[in-house]
Formats: sequence, C-alpha cells, structure tokens
Amino acid sequence: MTVHPSLQTYADAWTHSIEAIAELVQPLVEGEWNRATPCPGWSVRDIVSHVIGMECEMLGDPRPIHSLPRDLYHVRSDFDRYMEMQVDVRRHHTAPEMTSEFEYVLIRRARMLRNENRSPDTLVRAPLGAEQTLEVAYRMRAFDVWVHEQDLRAALGRPGNLDSPGALVTRDCLLEVLPRVVAKDAAAPRNSAVVFDVSGPVEFLRTVRVDGEGRGTVDGAPSLGPAVTFATDWETYVRLACGRVRPAAVADRIKVEGDEELAAAILAHFAVTP
Repeated sequence: MTVHPSLQTYADAWTHSIEAIAELVQPLVEGEWNRATPCPGWSVRDIVSHVIGMECEMLGDPRPIHSLPRDLYHVRSDFDRYMEMQVDVRRHHTAPEMTSEFEYVLIRRARMLRNENRSPDTLVRAPLGAEQTLEVAYRMRAFDVWVHEQDLRAALGRPGNLDSPGALVTRDCLLEVLPRVVAKDAAAPRNSAVVFDVSGPVEFLRTVRVDGEGRGTVDGAPSLGPAVTFATDWETYVRLACGRVRPAAVADRIKVEGDEELAAAILAHFAVTP
C-alpha cells in the first residue's frame, strides 16, 4: 500500500474487518439475511447495506435518491435519516445481489487504498454534507466496520475477532470520548476521578479525572481514591458504549464500587454512537 504511515493502521484494521464481513455473509441463505442484529432496527441485510453505502461514499459515488418510509421507529434524527437512506434502498435486494455488490465495492475500495496518495489532513466528504480529514474518515471507517462485524457475529452466532486490529482502533475511539461522558454528560463532581478496569481480549485500566474547572481527561494511571470504579469485560464495554445493550440487561457483568448515583448517571450516558 502507498497510504501515509498515519493512515496505515486504520487501513489495515478496515481491511481485516471488511474481509471478515465478506467471509461471514458469503454463505448465507436468503432467510439469514433477515436476522435481527444488536444494532437497533437493523437486520443482517441492513448492516451490510450500511457498510456498502458508507464505502460507496468514501469512493465518491452519488447518494441514492430515495424516500424513506414514515414508520421506521429507529429513525429519529437527521443523522439517522442520512444513514438509513443507503439501507432502505437495498431492503428488497436478494442474497446474490447483496454479496455481489459487497464484493464489487470491496474490490473498488481495495484499489483505492493501494493508490491512496493524499495527505491525512485532506478534507473529504462527511455525513450530512460536512467535511472531515482523510485521517478521521479512515479511522471512522475502521471503527464502524469492526463494530458492525461484531453485530453480524452476534446475529449469526459466529463470535470472534474481539482482539483484532479493528478492536484496538475501537478502544481508542471509545476512550477518546470517555472524559466527555464522565465530566459533561454525567456531571461528575469537580476534582474527582472515575476508574474503568476492563478485562478480556482487550484489557486496559483508565482513569478519567475531572479538574477544578469541570474538565475531564483520561490517563492510564490508577487513582488512589476514585469516586467510582467500574470493572467489566471488553465485550460488555463495547456493547454498552455502542448502544447495543442497556446497562440493566448486563448488570451482572458490571462490578461497581463507590458513588452509586454517579455510577448510574455515567451508565445512563455511556452509549456514545449515534
């Protein structure tokens, strides 16, 4: 590949996950495409349609002209509507149509990666007509396809790749927003600390510290007197942070010590994906 070194990690993670998705869906029979996934409102077909659509946008393809039905309960915002367009337009595609389009998009994107020579700070199209840097776009595609790979694995009963390159990109993306969750959304007290102790295929210990101004930061050093300590496994952490499960449904997999009211507020705001 000729991508910039700062893009290589994301390109490799994306490739690993997208090829895993291709392997998962290739043998599926028609009925399996309709299986529900942990992603609210989306079936296996919908997840693959979304991935196809987002990769088409990375390629610069025009968005489909399509009117959404009014009865999609999971579509609640402009962002949801934007994402749903690429999904709903493919809702009646057959299994062979889905796999052939996915394979074709995969070939085109792989070629795009091989020929990539743009700078990481090049501005490219983002959802809702916004712009983002190429590096952010690569990072978000690596994050997105890994999370959706896990959605498909859950739906199809094919667990795996919880410690793949995409998992590490996802960890970093989720940790980046953790200070906002604790300090701003959950309104943790000033001059306090909250510890997250995560075990499993991807393990880490992180402390979110809220300073005297109410600003949050995250680091890898333990805290001597945290307001709250959460201990859970990596899979549960991801499912919570990506809105795939409610805290009450996995209460037996989360150990909480400290301020119960603050812990509840943090868990209530823990889902950070749209």
